[in-house]
Amino acid sequence: QVHLQETGGGLVQAGESLRLTCTASGRPVANYGMGWWRQAPGKGAEFVAGIGTGGRVIDYANSVRGRFTISRDNAKNTLYLQMNNLKPEDTAVYQCAVHGGATYWNSRANYDYWGQGTQVTVSS
Repeated sequence: QVHLQETGGGLVQAGESLRLTCTASGRPVANYGMGWWRQAPGKGAEFVAGIGTGGRVIDYANSVRGRFTISRDNAKNTLYLQMNNLKPEDTAVYQCAVHGGATYWNSRANYDYWGQGTQVTVSS
């Protein structure tokens, strides 16, 4: 069993930055791919970014590419999402998740463990 806890969300103005942290406990996640997802009010869940076991970035959503950076520190059992130049449309609850190893990274069904999420609100 893996427990994931996200921190770092908050209220910022457009153009500002935030860094989300996802801390895993229960067992090491170094051997698992991990991802960030988000869900805005009234919208479906959206894949944001994925990263492989060795830190190789798998993909970003087109809407965040060039602004967000996913990274991980396996020694700390931690996943990060650096979000720069935030926009109001980035407002959402952000969740981290452990990828189960299936081919597709943009399907929620392929993730085994999820955090509770952290709210990011970007004002214009």
